[in-house]
Amino acid sequence: MSENTADRQNPDRQMADLAEVEDAKLSSRTGRSYSQGQLVLRRFVRHVPAMISLGVLLATTLLAFTSMGLGPLPGWWPESYRHQEGLTPYNGGDMTMFGDDGILGPHPFGQDDLNRDYFARVMQSTQTSLIIALVVGVVSSVIGVVVGAMAGFYRGWVEAVLMRATDFVIIVPPIMISAILGRIVTNLPFGIFFLALMLGLVTWTSMARLVRAEVLALREREFIAAATAMGASPVRIILKHMVPNSIGVIIVNMSFAIASAVLLESALSYLGMGVQSPDVSLGMLVNQNEGAMRGRPHLFWLPAMFIVIVALCVNFIGDGLRDAFDPRRQRTGDRKPTLLKALGFMGRSRAEDRQQKAADVTASTGEGGRS
Repeated sequence: MSENTADRQNPDRQMADLAEVEDAKLSSRTGRSYSQGQLVLRRFVRHVPAMISLGVLLATTLLAFTSMGLGPLPGWWPESYRHQEGLTPYNGGDMTMFGDDGILGPHPFGQDDLNRDYFARVMQSTQTSLIIALVVGVVSSVIGVVVGAMAGFYRGWVEAVLMRATDFVIIVPPIMISAILGRIVTNLPFGIFFLALMLGLVTWTSMARLVRAEVLALREREFIAAATAMGASPVRIILKHMVPNSIGVIIVNMSFAIASAVLLESALSYLGMGVQSPDVSLGMLVNQNEGAMRGRPHLFWLPAMFIVIVALCVNFIGDGLRDAFDPRRQRTGDRKPTLLKALGFMGRSRAEDRQQKAADVTASTGEGGRS
């Protein structure tokens, strides 16, 4: 195999070539050179769905944390999400948003069956779900990086033991393990953090497999051989060389782990095996108000809508990060067709031109062969 063919088949070389071409184009327009980190940031900012999702997720997070506060820090919303004596229904428990009482009113999302303010409960539930998802993402990523890096670097019996343990965790349904462990720790003080820790202990397998694959590829690189020849310890090689060069895979998979954690926690709370009263979560609200679909369906749909919003936003952000770190995944060629073009109402003339050009090329080729 020639050297040029080997370079074309080398993914790292392709990434370097793409970065050099992109940097050259930007330098010709702006007169300055861009680092790899600046190119990644530029690609992410130009990813429209990811930026919209980032804005929606930040707005949702700010609304949830500023309205209800966090710990000793109070929020700007006066109502409590817990049951209090003397609560009375207002406006029949219906939503007061955009009504006669102003934009929000005293109960913008209405009241539940116990006359508790539903806006406060939804915001507190969103805050709980976001905290659990973030902790799960961090814990699962740390465990997955450690297991994957050790398995890929040391190989031999270390890899065999760690990968068999990974396979064992994979074959057991994570919701079953999470339900058993979560039921044990949810009644402890700071139960949501222990629940997040338990969820992180069963969702690290995909990160471990991806990091192992990256480390196996990096293990044969020249700079790793040079570091080994200079006497660098395995821990230093992993922390200083392999993990930083796998940061793209780690960040992208961490974002998807956070989205999966939102859905997993909601499913556990819906089944009554996740967050327990007096704490609240979105899945618990969906479970508690499942019977309100006929009379007051907003009690069911509002927490369900926030689950979908958070999960979709994190997934779109992960897609943007993946395209930013690996531009080879981006679509090349013509732009994606619009709805009218997909239905065949536009682009007919362009298709006819292409068919005519193809016919001309075929005709010219046939004439050349006969001559």
